[in-house]
Amino acid sequence: MTDRTHTIANKSGLAVLAALTLICGLAWVYLLSMDWGMRHMDEGATMFIMPHMVSWEPVDLVLMFVMWAIMMVAMMLPSATPMILLFAALSRQRRQARTVLDVAAFVAAYVAIWTAFSLLATLFQWGLLEATLVSPMMDASSPMLGGGLLIAAGVYQFTPQKDACLSKCRSPLIFLTVHWRPGARGACIVGAQHGLYCLGCCWLLMLLLFVLGVMNLFWVALLAAFVLLEKILPEAAWFKRLAGMAFIVWGCALLLQLW
Repeated sequence: MTDRTHTIANKSGLAVLAALTLICGLAWVYLLSMDWGMRHMDEGATMFIMPHMVSWEPVDLVLMFVMWAIMMVAMMLPSATPMILLFAALSRQRRQARTVLDVAAFVAAYVAIWTAFSLLATLFQWGLLEATLVSPMMDASSPMLGGGLLIAAGVYQFTPQKDACLSKCRSPLIFLTVHWRPGARGACIVGAQHGLYCLGCCWLLMLLLFVLGVMNLFWVALLAAFVLLEKILPEAAWFKRLAGMAFIVWGCALLLQLW
């Protein structure tokens, strides 16, 4: 490519990175406002975007779904950024043109997968709330539930399914070389495929929010960082297995409270 083409490509990559940063930043601002609202419920601030803590009505289901969907963007989009940037670079290289629509289609499809998960997580939370297995503050009130989820997440860290999905997320170039499809429709398909592998890798980690606190921003940020490190650390098998053992031990400790 010519120097001018390289300059355009670099600027396009920076534009994609800036857009992703803005989206993630806005998602975190929303979560921070929700967290502040939960801490200052007596002041009534932000209550129009917050669900009731008990006896959900349809509007509360919608608000909780929105919260989950935005939270998944805040947590998962940073770890998908290397894949998205590489997709944008390859798309520019193969089409020799601006590929804003293709990148937008890829990101939209990826986010759609996690939005679907958010709907299921919302319904799961509603069921747990009705069964009094989670508290109104959105964390587990049952050692059986908390311990079971932690042990399940820990065991999953050692499974072939986890390894297979994580390997796809850790190798953006190989993934895109194998799954590449041209055009916006192809970008949408590839983005959805990446989203599904990412979901297969991380769905149980996301369910740990029911143990740690759905709106506990410390744990939300820590889980998001864990997902990112799993994908970018070289030779991360030790990291994944160490976390799995920690989850299992933690879960067993919670279950021992039942005795």
